[in-house]
Amino acid sequence: DIDAQLELLDRQYQATKSNLSITKQGLQNETYPLLAQIEQIEDQINKSKIKNPVDGTVLTRYAKQNEITTNAKALYKIADLSTMTLRAYINGDQLGGIKLGQKVKVFVDKGNEEQKEMNGEIYWVSSKAEFTPKTIQSKDERANLVYAIKVRVNNDGYLKIGMYGEVRF
Repeated sequence: DIDAQLELLDRQYQATKSNLSITKQGLQNETYPLLAQIEQIEDQINKSKIKNPVDGTVLTRYAKQNEITTNAKALYKIADLSTMTLRAYINGDQLGGIKLGQKVKVFVDKGNEEQKEMNGEIYWVSSKAEFTPKTIQSKDERANLVYAIKVRVNNDGYLKIGMYGEVRF
């Protein structure tokens, strides 16, 4: 009678062990597709990270935080403002006195009729004369032909886009 019970318990043990082995194999088979899904989701997360191509200041925001957007759509406009370009105009008499790479002084309004002095360098001179831009106040000056120049100025954070400046040679 005890031998029969031991044999019965042994069969139950073997059956349970077999069921456990089958269940374990089934769980492992279910795990592989889940691991593949996890890898796909991690890949999508890595591809959706925002990376700036340059260090700079956000000028315009096209999308807001948590907003759904499409691939390759611009989220914002960014610019490196550490070096700014001042576009200035010189007359024909001044043209002979300047050259590319020439160091110049740039003055911008500081307030209270004071000016902030900064160093600049001429890096472009127009090859063609043009009429003075309309932002020049007097009609007499707007009728003159001038040459555009571009001056590179290192920005300490004071300069902003669109500010007026004065160049002295």
